[in-house]
Parts: sequence; C-alpha cells; structure tokens
Amino acid sequence: MPAEASIKMHLPDGFLDAKTSVISAVVAVTAVAVALREVRASTPPRQMPLLGLAAAFVFAAQMINFPVLGGTSGHLIGGVLTAALLGPGAAVLVMTCVLIVQCLMFADGGLLALGANIFNMALVSVGVGWLVLRGLRRLLPMEERRATVLAAAFAAWCGTVAAAVSCAGQLALSGTVPWALGFPAMVNVHLLIGLGEGLITGLVLAAVMSARPELVAANPEVGGAGRRSFLAYGLLITAGLAVFVAPFACPWPDGLEKVAARLGFDQQTGPGVLAAPMPDYQIPFIGSATVATAVAGLVGAAVAFGAAYALARMLTPAPTLKSGACDSTRISNDE
Repeated sequence: MPAEASIKMHLPDGFLDAKTSVISAVVAVTAVAVALREVRASTPPRQMPLLGLAAAFVFAAQMINFPVLGGTSGHLIGGVLTAALLGPGAAVLVMTCVLIVQCLMFADGGLLALGANIFNMALVSVGVGWLVLRGLRRLLPMEERRATVLAAAFAAWCGTVAAAVSCAGQLALSGTVPWALGFPAMVNVHLLIGLGEGLITGLVLAAVMSARPELVAANPEVGGAGRRSFLAYGLLITAGLAVFVAPFACPWPDGLEKVAARLGFDQQTGPGVLAAPMPDYQIPFIGSATVATAVAGLVGAAVAFGAAYALARMLTPAPTLKSGACDSTRISNDE
C-alpha cells in the first residue's frame, strides 16, 4: 500500500502534545475497562469467534481506501457496523484490538497517540453511532429489518463525523491547528467519507441479516453448525479483501492527511517509538508491492482475529452446570 495512504484517520506521533495524549489515554483506558466488564457479563461463549471475525474483517476493510473527492480518499472505520452486530461493548473491544495491531505491527497510528486513536474510533464513533442507531430504529415506521439497516447506515455516517470532530478537538487542544480552521476542514471532508462508511455498513449489515439474522440478535438458539459455516465464509471473505482488493486500494491521501497537508502541520510527525515489522502494510523482504501488501493484510487480519478471540475467551466464563442438573446427577449417583 502506498505510503500516502498510511495515516488514514489514525493520528501519528507528533500531532498531539503530551497533555492531550495523556488525557485521551486515561479516558480510553477507563472506557475500555467498562467495555471489558460489559462483555464479561453479557457475551455468551458461542459469540467468542464472532469477535475475532469482526476484528479480522474490520482490519482488512480499513486497508481499502475508496476515492471521495478532490484527490482525497476514505476508508471504513467499522465501529458502528460491529456494534450493530455484536453490541457496543464488544465493538469497543474489537476496535481497540484492531487499532493496537495496526499501531504495533504496521506503524499505522503513533504509539503515543494510541489512546487518542482509541478514543476517536473505538469510543466516540461507536458510542455516538450506537445511540443514533438505537434511537432512530425506534422512530422509523417500517419493517424492523429495513429500519435496522437504514438506521445503522445513518448512524455510521454520524459516528464518522463525530470521530472527525473529536480529532479536530484534540488537534486544537494540542495547539497543532486552531479550532476555527481544524473543525470545518475535518468535518467537511468526513461528511463525504461518512457517506461511504454508511453505504458499506448498510450493505454488510443487510447481507448478514438476510443470511443469518439470528446472529445479529445474538439468538441463543443458533445452531453450532450454522455458526461455524458463517465464521468460515466470513474469514474467506476477509482473506479475499486482503489479497485481491487491498493491494489496489485508492492511493490518494485520506481525510486527516489531506487536512494536515492543507493546513501545514503534516510535517509535525514524530519519530516512531517502536520499529513496526511491517510499516505501511508492506512485508520488507518481498519485492512485489502488490504481494507484500496482500501478505501483510493476511498476517494482520490473522493477528487481529487471534487478539480479539483470545480476549473474548479470557473474558467469557466457562459454562457451569445448573443446580438442577447437579441435583439430578447426584440423585442418579445415589441410586
């Protein structure tokens, strides 16, 4: 993937000052801790692989920049889509896993700015989008499935714009660019990028609801074979995106990078704190840029899947026998 597309909406080190980075990190850690408690209390074991699938899909989808306007590109954030499928707490954890993998393995977003990136894309985007989704779905006078898809599409647009507003606020608080300049610049470009986010969110959610609507509602009666089949197809689609689409993504700069270049703070990026093994989504020792990006995408999607799945396994308690079952077993043994 060309270096021009590497920033995405991910803040690099150097754009924010120390106080803004610390404040964002503290809020992000606190909110992720709340999400951990929610997922631990509400996520059944059968949903654990779906968190991994969501992380892998979001990772692969974020590699695919689409053209917007005037030499600017955008990409899916995926937080609202994940929240619509798995709930807001799970979405926060999925997005956090993806952002950590992108930062540590691909230098996509600075390590010192990781808390700010989690705050914008895992908290603000998911939180605002989820509130809009819940409220709008109740108001739309139509069949529930259609209302959910339309509400999620609009909520995804709202979540993208809200994340851009939050990013503009962080830049202004850091003294990087005045609010009067950063706010309209970030919002204007992300009003357009949000249209792509909403369209992709609506299409993917409609496809899932048509094929496996009970997965969206986390129906406890879903059969194991159905879940395994959905997981397998989902992973194949994710691999296809990484191998056949991501290497040919739009090379134009994304919204944040375009704004940084236009307002003159694009050169404020600081040196990397850690050396990422695959910077700019390239395998260094592979000569072909196309193959290097495809392999990097596969590796990243696999690591994102493993991170989210392992986290879900640690959070989900092992199933225990109900007291009635224990009593029956005890009676049977006594007989």
